[in-house]
Formats: sequence, C-alpha cells, structure tokens
Amino acid sequence: MPPCYDQASQMYLSVFDMFKIGVGPSSSHTMGPMIAAGRFLRHIRDSQVPVKRLQCSLHGSLAFTGKGHGTDRAVILGFAGFKPDSFDLEKAILELEEVKTSATVTPSGFGSFDFDPETDLVFNFEVKLTRHPNGLNMRGLDATGTVVVEQSYFSIGGGFVLTGDEFDADKTDRKTGPDVPFPFLSAAELLAQAETHDKTIAEIIFANECTLDNPAAIRARLLRIWRAMNGCIDAGLSQEGLLPGGLNVRRRAKSIYDSLIAERGRNKSTPHVVNDWISAYAMAVNEQNAAGAQVVTAPTNGAAGVIPGAFRYYLDHVSGSDESDSIDYLLTAGAIGAIIKTNASISGAEVGCQGEVGSASAMAAAGLCAILGGSPKQVENAAEIALEHHLGMTCDPVKGLVQAPCIERNALGAIKAISSASLALRSDGNHLIPLDACIETMRQTGIDMSDKYKETSTGGLAVNTPVC
Repeated sequence: MPPCYDQASQMYLSVFDMFKIGVGPSSSHTMGPMIAAGRFLRHIRDSQVPVKRLQCSLHGSLAFTGKGHGTDRAVILGFAGFKPDSFDLEKAILELEEVKTSATVTPSGFGSFDFDPETDLVFNFEVKLTRHPNGLNMRGLDATGTVVVEQSYFSIGGGFVLTGDEFDADKTDRKTGPDVPFPFLSAAELLAQAETHDKTIAEIIFANECTLDNPAAIRARLLRIWRAMNGCIDAGLSQEGLLPGGLNVRRRAKSIYDSLIAERGRNKSTPHVVNDWISAYAMAVNEQNAAGAQVVTAPTNGAAGVIPGAFRYYLDHVSGSDESDSIDYLLTAGAIGAIIKTNASISGAEVGCQGEVGSASAMAAAGLCAILGGSPKQVENAAEIALEHHLGMTCDPVKGLVQAPCIERNALGAIKAISSASLALRSDGNHLIPLDACIETMRQTGIDMSDKYKETSTGGLAVNTPVC
C-alpha cells in the first residue's frame, strides 16, 4: 500500500504541503501563478536558450477571474523574482510600478527580460487548456521574436503547480516519496492504522513526518505555522477601512471584535455570542487575504480563515487550552486535507467552494475533535459531518474578488467545524456515511457542477449582485 499521494501531483502530501505560508487573495489564482512564473524562469535557465522576451497567457478560470484575484500581478511579480513565502507587499507595489514603466523584469540571478504587461500578458477567454480549469501558458522569445522555450502550467489549488507532463504522469511513474511507517490513501486506511497500532491520528502523522525531518524541527515548524495564522488574525482584528477591488466591502472583523470586548466588560453577552467571536477570528484572516497580505493556505487562501478561526476559539474560550495543542490540531487537520486532495480536490475552479471552505471545515472539525479528546473514529465522524454539510457549495465570487461571499463563508465554515466536532464527541464514532463516501460524493458533485459556479464569475451571486 503506497503512502498518501496526490494522484495528480505525484507528491507525498506532508502536513507542510497542506499548510504553506503564501500570499493573498487566492492560492490557486495568485500564489500558484507566482510559483509557476518562478518555475518558468528556472526552466529557461535549465534549457540554456537565449531568451529576450517573456510572455504569458491565462486560460479558463484564471482568465475569467484573474483580474479580481490578482493573477496578472502575481505573474508579473513571479517573473520579477518574488516568492510567496517571502512576499513583501510594499516592495511588490513598487516593483509593479517599475515593470509597468520600464516594460522589463530583472529577477535576481536570471538577468533581464523584456516584458510589457500590456501586450505580453494575455487573458485568453476563448481557449481553455485541457487537464485543469486553471491553466497558464508561458513562452520565452529570442531577439528575433521566435518562441524558443514554452511551457504550460496548471495551478490545481492550495499553491500546488504542475506542468502538463507532471499532470499526465502515469501512476506507475509516480514518485514513491519517503517510506513512511503508517501509509494510507483513504480515511478507512487511516482508521485501520490507528486501530492496529493503537495510536491517535496525530501520532500517526507525526511519525510519518519524522521520515522528512527531526521531531524538534517538525514541532517548531508547526508552531511557526500556527503563529503565522494567529498573527494574521491579530492583524485583521486591528485594521479598518475598505478592501481593494472596487466592491467597497468594508472590513468588519475589528468592529465585531471591539463590540464583543465591550459587551464582555458590561457582562451583557448571551451564550450564542460565541459564534460572533468565531466569526471575528475567521473573518480577520480573510480580510487580510482579500487585501493581498501574507496568509497560510489552509488548505487554500480562499478558505484560510476556517482552521485558524476554530483554533483561536479553542485558545480563547476553552478551559485548559494551550498553544502547544496546535501541533496535534494541525497534524490531524493536515491528514484529513491530504485525504481530500488525494481522492477529490481542494480547488474551487474544479469542484466549487465545497472543495475549499468545505475541506477546511472538515479539517478544522477533525483537528478540534482530536484535541478535545476524541477517538480516531470520532475525529473521522467530525470531518464527515462538516464536509457533508458543505456538499454542492458553489464558488461564485462577485467581480472575481475573494470577498463576497468568501469572507463570511469562512466564518460559517469555522462555526460548522466546531459544531461538527461537538456532535461527533457526543457519539461513539459510529455513523452512517463514511468520510470516504462523502469525499467521493464531493468529487462527483464537482464534476457535475456547471462551470458557471466554479470560480468563473459567470453565474450565481457573481451575476445576480448589482455592482455599481
């Protein structure tokens, strides 16, 4: 039995594949194209051909919602040498102006290339590349204008980027990755490993991760991931004003949080107000994401507020909680995310928002159930409940921006995750619908879903909401 692989990407899905520090507003439409541009620069260097000019065309969902998601800016910055994990927004703004003026990019270590965003970056609405809705075609031209190097890339969600050859690779040619002590492909196999070896899901994943790094380093990296998430919450709770993009969406997390603090001081709160705390935490992250700041893909940027929102609720409102619990929380959540990505998708352009907020809610529910003492069967139940009640959710962002309905959707995804964990803890873990069946249902629903509702802004709220 092979370990948990993404059948498309051929990559061993570590917890650190599921949680990556990136840049908003979209892991597939911003972060992925930036990574693709960097990969193309390396491809040019490896090809050792004389390239004078760079060009890029965006296809499918990247064309239809690319402007709202900042895909054009991401490609420009990727060609200029920017990377998601070291992204500096102020430097990026200056670089974009410089490229617009000079029509050149000068990535460190690669020399200088002609690149005029007005003519060399094309939104191609007519041609949809095969394999995946999020396609980019990048070309390098010599001094005579002849294309001397060309490569297509596919941004498949969560910051994962594949070439066409990588996408097409046969299972028998897939990388074997590291030998892990507890391999699994499905939730059923994960539960079998837990039962056979009398381990929690977090213990299983930690042991597998130890084939990649030493235990102390893994714990430190997981704490860094949580602290980056928490820092994003704090930043979002401190800022006001309108989000960029033209919808005039006002940041709300700070005002909600401030009013909750004031009410608590007057001892006027009612029990259901805890939902407002959860919403404030989750919305703070997605307001930061919408502003183009750094966030942690969890498992995507569009769903980045659910997992941190649920854990911040745990820290602030559950007696006996501790920051160190974030390690088991993220390990467990990462396992569920890997199973979903392996057997279905986390891409809104591929299966709708059920694959983004739905997946995040399932991951958060599993993680929270685990750190609240749930058994592996209860953890699997929690994930199934959360995912089941996101089935069929469309991805229909207004004006292609990751704002409406995305920001509030993260708040409700976090609330559902917490409710799902609580329901699972009230049972013995036995339930009717297995998580694997729910994941397969999500995959099939995504296939049947009209493209209008899969991150194209050509249906749903995107066309029924007046934008003046």
